[in-house]
Amino acid sequence: MAATQAILQWTFISECPIPNDVNELLVGGEEAIAAYKTIRDSAIFTNKRLIVRDAQGLTGKKVEIYSLPYSSINMWSTENAGSFFDVNAEVELWTRAGHIKVNLKKGVDIRKFDKLIANALL
Repeated sequence: MAATQAILQWTFISECPIPNDVNELLVGGEEAIAAYKTIRDSAIFTNKRLIVRDAQGLTGKKVEIYSLPYSSINMWSTENAGSFFDVNAEVELWTRAGHIKVNLKKGVDIRKFDKLIANALL
């Protein structure tokens, strides 16, 4: 698992509109609920999973897509920014695939994000 740990960390910068082309990734009965801008692409919450698109290379034309079904998440924790100097919040997900860490920049509402996860899992 140590070899994959580096890829299991994402940074969400701000909430953004749901990308138009996400529909080609969805299965029957799946709906996009919310989207967040990442460093080079986006993360989309659906009613069934979290999809993280990661543009790669110099041109960004190569795209890697991670799909995390909510059924594989066993537990999560959220930590809000503690002070003026600590502007990032953190979310940790414990899954069957391993431990995933999501950093949330200042513009992301940690409680809204926490509620998204809770509504998906509970």
